[in-house]
Amino acid sequence: MPLTVRDLLAIPSLRLEIAAGRPGLGNVVEAAHASEMLRPAAWLEGAEVVMTTGLLLADEDTPEGWTQYAADVARGGAAALILGLGRALPLQQVPAALAEAAEDLGLPLLTAPERTPFVAVTKAVFGARAAEERRLLERTLRTQRRLTAATASGDGLDALLRAWQQATGTAVAVCDALGRLLGAAGTDGTAAIAEAAGILDAVALRGLRGSADGDLPSGRVQVQPLGASRLRGFVLLLGAGNAESRLLGSVLVSLLSVELERRHLADEPQRRRRAQLLAQLFAPELPPARARSLLAAAGVRSAAIRVLAVAADEQPDELAADLAMAAPGGLARVAGENVELVVGDGVEVEEILRRFAPGRPAGIGPVVAPQHAALSLRQAQALLPTSKELGRPVTTAEAGSVRLLLQLGSPALLSAFADTVLAPLDAQDPAASLGETLRVWLETNGSWAETAKLLGVHRHTVQARIERVAQLTGRRMDRIEDRVDLWLALQARESAPVTSRPDGAR
Repeated sequence: MPLTVRDLLAIPSLRLEIAAGRPGLGNVVEAAHASEMLRPAAWLEGAEVVMTTGLLLADEDTPEGWTQYAADVARGGAAALILGLGRALPLQQVPAALAEAAEDLGLPLLTAPERTPFVAVTKAVFGARAAEERRLLERTLRTQRRLTAATASGDGLDALLRAWQQATGTAVAVCDALGRLLGAAGTDGTAAIAEAAGILDAVALRGLRGSADGDLPSGRVQVQPLGASRLRGFVLLLGAGNAESRLLGSVLVSLLSVELERRHLADEPQRRRRAQLLAQLFAPELPPARARSLLAAAGVRSAAIRVLAVAADEQPDELAADLAMAAPGGLARVAGENVELVVGDGVEVEEILRRFAPGRPAGIGPVVAPQHAALSLRQAQALLPTSKELGRPVTTAEAGSVRLLLQLGSPALLSAFADTVLAPLDAQDPAASLGETLRVWLETNGSWAETAKLLGVHRHTVQARIERVAQLTGRRMDRIEDRVDLWLALQARESAPVTSRPDGAR
């Protein structure tokens, strides 16, 4: 137990007596500091025993002076004030004003006879502190052996967490890299993980190099990542903790990391079996019943699935294991330089990729019936070059869109294409009325009446303008290819920098 003012008062050799401030006898003492300054607070760090003979204070000896002195000592965070008394010292008794102020402040005021030198108090404080640190180290070593024994017992994660909580009194929860509860002791693990979701996300972004703490509605929490070479999960230490738990925190993290790595290795045979299921699932002309059976064997009962293809420049096996852990069913395999993953419809694949494959090219295939998994796979693979170009995952839903095509082109290329198609309009239509009419007409799928309504002109005006566009650009408005060219040119011009457009174009 830490040294308190009460413990100091109980040391017979010091001959200390209490004069005021008994409610503060439980204050923890961290150090002893002798000072004759009138205002010692600036030199205090907190939890010190301040010792004085009142050398300078005795000269003033006013109630206000003693009151201000006591307030300054209390403001500095002192654990107690010791006043030296004796015939050869400035003071022979405790000033009434000082005792009254100490009592009001809850500041323990002790007296020491002149035959008790202040250095004896200092030695007693630091001796007690050293003994406490030695006892703490001994307890820590015993607890470390208990934790190691619990890990080696074969009883798994729960035994280790129970041993920790019983030894330190600190509640603990452990979750995997996706925040799914693996075990807890002394707390509702599910609720704690839900409360700490934001902190877990922040730590996950830095991987094994991250850690954080914060205040939750239920109290203080510290989050540490777990894993040897890759992130396997998190440990949450709940509450302020004590000296022993702070010393043992790194030991717990190491033992938990070993346990999660052991689980990871133990799951390897199952991952291989599921990779073999994928080889069958991707077979062409797979009967629907057989496809559903293969998915059911992995615990995936979704009526529709989709396939992801993720580029794995290095450690593809580790990436496949991470994705298998993250996705329900764990259907992942390494295929050449890529990792292929099958998930049920509705799974948040973008979140999985953000957490476990940040910055990696990824193609997200369309949602299909289970027997068409091979089709979704081919489309996912085909999207990888586009994903690499854009620097983000790409889905089939956007792969054929005009926006995606425009993103793939450089600003200079887009501007050149738009200028080539729309240059005749730029020269003959400085007010851009023809271009705006063309845009609205294309957006309304060639509706004369709707275009006229939106622009506030007569439909004959719209028809005349569209005919003029056709004459100037040499495009036939009844040909889909020409319409697409004009539409792409308009969209490219909107995407291109203003400075790259010809004079007069808007």
